[in-house]
Amino acid sequence: MLAAVTFASVRSANRAARVAEETLLAGIRPLLMPSRHEDPPIKVGFGDGHFVHTPGGGGTVETGDSAVYLTMSVRNVGNGIAVLHGWRLEPSREVAQTRPPIEEFRRLTRDIYVATGDVSFWQGAIRDPEESDFLEIQGRMASPERIIVDLLYGDHHGRQRVISRFSLLPRENGAWLATVARHWNVDRPDPR
Repeated sequence: MLAAVTFASVRSANRAARVAEETLLAGIRPLLMPSRHEDPPIKVGFGDGHFVHTPGGGGTVETGDSAVYLTMSVRNVGNGIAVLHGWRLEPSREVAQTRPPIEEFRRLTRDIYVATGDVSFWQGAIRDPEESDFLEIQGRMASPERIIVDLLYGDHHGRQRVISRFSLLPRENGAWLATVARHWNVDRPDPR
């Protein structure tokens, strides 16, 4: 009888500890979305001295002879600070429903933090004109066509990583509208 009561007590304590841990993690979990259209533009600088103004709710796509520059205005709607880890371009023109492999992401050259409830930016550059992504972006700008960007980020402890799939949709006068289509958990079960 004592063994059964002890077993039930330990099992209940373990369950309570798991619930407490999940509650703590939910309190520091970030989630990125496009910023609002009424948010102010953000001046974004690249390592080679190139600067752009990224509008609220949108992004920028600029190409030159030696570089492609991409930016997007994002808002953290989650409960914790978001730390951007990497990005990748989706080669398909369709919004695929499967999570991309982590190995395909480009690492950011600097840490970008997005505070809870705040607006910040993502930036990426491709500096090799022979690279397939460079040529792909130039082709999509000429059409103009949607550009799909996957962002990899997590909480400020480096856990709870998420991949969010964004689209930059071309608008008139060279403007790009940012939207989000999907979020995948990397380090925890997916919600679907």
